[in-house]
Amino acid sequence: MRFVVSSLAIMLCLGTTATFAAAAEPTTDEQKTFYAMGLAISQSISTFTLSESELEIVKAGITDGVFKRPPKVDLQTFGPKIQLLQEARAAALAEPEKKAGAAFLAKIAAEPGAKKTESGAVLRTIKEGSGAIPKISDIVKVHYQGTLIDGTVFDSSAKQGEPATLRVNEMSKCWAEGIRQMKVGSKSTLVCPSSLAYRDKGSPPLIKPGATLVFEIELLEIVATK
Repeated sequence: MRFVVSSLAIMLCLGTTATFAAAAEPTTDEQKTFYAMGLAISQSISTFTLSESELEIVKAGITDGVFKRPPKVDLQTFGPKIQLLQEARAAALAEPEKKAGAAFLAKIAAEPGAKKTESGAVLRTIKEGSGAIPKISDIVKVHYQGTLIDGTVFDSSAKQGEPATLRVNEMSKCWAEGIRQMKVGSKSTLVCPSSLAYRDKGSPPLIKPGATLVFEIELLEIVATK
């Protein structure tokens, strides 16, 4: 949070310079870098879902702080409330995502070859393998792709150019439960509700608070077993 606030202050102060103010849009590499900084900062505070009027209040606080003007509120009193505000806004933002995720989870759970894990994830077999089932202490090699329920890809082993090698006991709870129900050679869809993923926090900008995550996993081999 400290980095976000200080970075936003820098951006706003730079934005008041005559050079930048005179430009209709960023043209030089430096201006484009400043603009990119603004985009990055906006993503990092996206869970606040600020309105334009609220953003103006934030700007006023930054301006007073940067120019050492008398503060209009006591920072020691209201500073700790920043995190509480973020959590409240994120929780509100998460609700529609949770509802959509629950409907998606129920739909997948009703499909042939689907079963629920102990924690509430759903594993649906696409192709049944014939190899061994990993134990909690095993190291496995997998190909995977992670998407949102709308199909947006946020991660994949293809981006790395090779399969991922992972230790089962270091995986998320959702993954560990799913992998331990797959045989080597299997390909499955694993749906992780937000409670087993990023919860109300999300992982902005791509993964919203309350988002349900969908993984397509192909278990290639057990690399090592203990």
